[in-house]
This record gives sequence, structure tokens and C-alpha cells, in this order.
Amino acid sequence: MISRISIIAAAGLAGLAGCAPVGPFGERAFLESDATGALFVAGKFGNTLARIDLATGRETARVASCANPHELATSPDGAHVALACYGGTTLDIFRTGDLAKVKTIELGENARPHGIVWLANRDLYATAEGRKSVFWVRDPLGTAETFEYGSGQEGTHMLVVSPDARHAWTTDLGSKTVTRIDLLTRRAPQSVEVGIEPEGIALSGDGATLYVSARGSDEVYAIAPQSMEVRRTIPVGDFPLRIAIRPQGDFAITSDLADGALSVIDLRSGTVARQIGVSSRDEAQERFQVTILWSPDGERIYVAETGTDTIAEVDFSTGKVLRRFSGGDGGDGLAILGGADG
Repeated sequence: MISRISIIAAAGLAGLAGCAPVGPFGERAFLESDATGALFVAGKFGNTLARIDLATGRETARVASCANPHELATSPDGAHVALACYGGTTLDIFRTGDLAKVKTIELGENARPHGIVWLANRDLYATAEGRKSVFWVRDPLGTAETFEYGSGQEGTHMLVVSPDARHAWTTDLGSKTVTRIDLLTRRAPQSVEVGIEPEGIALSGDGATLYVSARGSDEVYAIAPQSMEVRRTIPVGDFPLRIAIRPQGDFAITSDLADGALSVIDLRSGTVARQIGVSSRDEAQERFQVTILWSPDGERIYVAETGTDTIAEVDFSTGKVLRRFSGGDGGDGLAILGGADG
């Protein structure tokens, strides 16, 4: 059985064993797929950014990045991908086609940016954990004007932004809170305690419900975004590190690190409909699954297995692991582009 102490200790290790690309039955050959587009992976142990062709599972480009890169976000037009440099103070922007770096945006001393969103309005938003704040970057590829908003909370880690860009919400690991930040009026932020170590966060497509997964209490909370009232508590698997809503808006999944599984939540009933086993519980501590990402059509789920340097591709309807391919050295942050040529 995996203890929470061992999970937290393993999160800080930078020298876990690598793994060659393997299929669902252990074969080492690359497996062709009808998936299209490109997957971008931040290698937090190797300090890299990689591009993977989803049709073949092959890495088509890899470049050096900043120290300890984490979350990624693609631009609305798909031409660029932004990287949060958790080991430093910048947001770095790369072209998706060849991974050439085109912009570095400085956030200031001890910023440690982690969560990142590239909204349809073409502006960037990121947490700065070391400054207990959120940054709004206007025109990131041009003037890159920055505006900082204090959360007042410890461990301001992940975030979502409303489609109208009026509000941002963060999970604050150290303070055990979720915080709403008004991006336009700069009213005082509102924070509420939610479970133990809230980390994962997602906003429904209509903006009506905020979902937060608390890894220390094994629960998901459905929250009213404006009043910050907890409407519903949903028990899920062990150590739910991330939560992601299917593009169709009908289901959400949590990445249950200690189970090596995904809890599938029916958002209409607010209950766990099923669990998908990505690995066994015995394998979970070695694989160390972290970030989860839906394909644009909602048919596949990509799971970053940071400990074995692999990405698992999971079929949502059947729950089967279709294949595994290399995710670089400590692959963690994920972003995706659909289309035949990514």
C-alpha cells in the first residue's frame, strides 16, 4: 500500500528510472494510431519541452527549457505553446511547429509560476506561487504587459479563468483554500477552506460550477463560482491530484495518483460512475501519474506518468490503455493540438 508520506516524498525526486515506449501488453515498438495532432510535454526533471506526433507516438522535437518546467497552455490559434517555469520566474513561449522560443516574460523575484491558462481573448494568466499571486499578461506575444493580483494564500498553485476574463480561481495547497480573484475591479479576493491540500481545479463550460479535487481528503467539491458555496462533495479515488472536464461537459475525471486510476464523475448526478485503471495500485508509486488531458474530441485521455517517463493513452469508452509512449525526462505538464498535422 502506498502511504501519503511516500507519495509526497516521491514528488520531489528528480532521478526516477526511465522507461522505453511500450504498448498495453509490454511491447516496445511504436504503435500506430488513428489519433491525430500533437502532444506537448514539459519534462520537469530534464528541463525540456517535447513535441510528440500522436499518430505514431514518436517524439518529433525536443528543446531545452527553463528549470523545472510544469504546466503548459496552447494559444487560441494553435501557433504557440506557453510554459510555466516553476523553478524560476518566467513564462516562456515557443512556436508549436518547431519549438523555437520566441518570448520570455519576466514575473519578478521568487515568482515560481505553475498554473497557466491561455484564454480565447489571447491573453495569458498564470499563478506565481512564490509571490502568492496571479498574473494577467496582456498581449503576451507583443507588449506582454503584466498585472499582478495577490491571493494572500500559501501555495497558490493551479488556476482557471472565466470565459469572459472577469475572474480567476486558484487552489492554494498550503492554506487549504480556493480563492476567487476579481481581475477587473480588484476587489479583495475571497477564499474558502476546501478539504485537505486542494490542488486540481476545473470550470464547467458554462461557467456555472467550479470543481476542485483535494488530494489529501480524496474528494471533489462542486462550488458556486461567485458565492464560493460548496454545493456538493463527491468521494473519489486515492490522492486525486488533478481534475479535468470532458470537452462535451458530461463527465470529469480525477487523476488518482495512489490508485494508478482515474475516477470518472458523472457531472449530472454528481457521483462516480466508474474507475479506469491506468496501472495497478502496486505500480502506482513507480509510475507516479500526475497531469491528465482530454483529446479535443473527448474520446481519449492522456496521462503523464512522471516516474517512468511515459504518457499513457486511454480510451474513454472502454477504459483500456491503448498504448504508452515516451514522455521525456519526468514528463508532467501536457498540452494538445488536434488536426492531421498538429
